[in-house]
Parts: sequence; structure tokens; C-alpha cells
Amino acid sequence: MITKDSIETAYSFFHQKYQVYRYSNIDIQKEDIEYAIGSYVEQMSRELYQKISEGQSDFLLRSSRFANDLANAVAKLETMLE
Repeated sequence: MITKDSIETAYSFFHQKYQVYRYSNIDIQKEDIEYAIGSYVEQMSRELYQKISEGQSDFLLRSSRFANDLANAVAKLETMLE
């Protein structure tokens, strides 16, 4: 069961990191955000991760598509909060 609290927590964390990531021109800052999100993914609700990742096992974990994955995660979580 996915709780509203887990959705709110993930949304808050991802949204905040996404706002910094998308406007940053500092590579090390972006790498730090990717690491922080990756660490969060490891401990977050598996059920919630499966829902937002739509079964992609490397969702939010591949640098080559991280920005797009993070934007999608924020949008999906926002929809879940409505």
C-alpha cells in the first residue's frame, strides 16, 4: 500500500532537487543531486518506485536520462497528490 505520506515526502524531495538541477550550470552540483536521488531511490517504498518508474528498473539511476526521469517522477507524484 502506498501511503499519502510517502507520496508527499518523495514529491517534496524530488521537486526540490529538480528545481535546483534544472537551473544549475555546475556539474558537481548536478552529480551530487543525481547521487542524492539515487540514494533516496534505494530506501523509498518499492511499491511507489514501481508506480512512478512504470517498471523501468533503472529509472532515476541513469545519468544519460536523469533530467527527463526526474521531471517525469515529479509530474507523476504531483498527479498522485491530486
